[in-house]
Amino acid sequence: MIYIIVSLASIVVAGLTFFSGFGLGTLLMPLFAIFFPVQVAVAATAVVHLMNNIFKVMLIGKHADKKIVLIFGIPAALAAFGGASLLTWLSRIEPLTAYQLFGKEITIEPVNLAIGLLMMFFAIFELAPKLDRFSMSSKWIPFGGLLSGFFGGLSGHQGALRTIFLTRAGLGKEQLIGTIAMSAMLVDIVRISVYGSTVFREHFASIGAKGALLVLIASVSAWAGSFIGKRFLKKITMQTVRLIIGTLLLVLGFGLASGIV
Repeated sequence: MIYIIVSLASIVVAGLTFFSGFGLGTLLMPLFAIFFPVQVAVAATAVVHLMNNIFKVMLIGKHADKKIVLIFGIPAALAAFGGASLLTWLSRIEPLTAYQLFGKEITIEPVNLAIGLLMMFFAIFELAPKLDRFSMSSKWIPFGGLLSGFFGGLSGHQGALRTIFLTRAGLGKEQLIGTIAMSAMLVDIVRISVYGSTVFREHFASIGAKGALLVLIASVSAWAGSFIGKRFLKKITMQTVRLIIGTLLLVLGFGLASGIV
């Protein structure tokens, strides 16, 4: 049953998040956390994320803005190394607080709270009509790469921060999605290389054949979702893309900040 649930979730989420560039890892990680320790869940989700981004690059990577990939993706990849290296240490920090929701204990982690609040704040820029023409100076793009890459390596929550900066870089929808995919792929390669020498090595026994099969099923299903998403790309306007991004920022930001996600 769990294989069916993960497969369906991967197809649906990958399809919906094809346009936003974030959300797949955020929504899959809690599913993996049911079966793996949290550190392993983050690392396993990163593998699915990488496989999906490689497929997206194959689908639409030719439209990526190579200059933006260099000034954003390279800093992001470098920062991902630092974030991934801190994952084990930060996992030992006690949650800020906890509360009960529908009979389940929900904990609020410091990193998730900070990222969630940032996501909700920047969602205003995507949803507020008066800010629709706001553009971000290119000098901030490398900083955005460092910020998103660091949090990507640390907890896997890289996509929202990355999208926040790149949607204001003056890119068209195809350029935006292609640039996001290529930048995300660079970050995933770096953080998985770190996870491989730490998290996977230390928790290899907890993964097993069933865990490996779960990751494979999720990866293949995410490819299917991304393929479906691309079929609708021509029919989606940039305004719709921004609406999707802003809505997901609010929903996922609240989920992270409240501990639900």
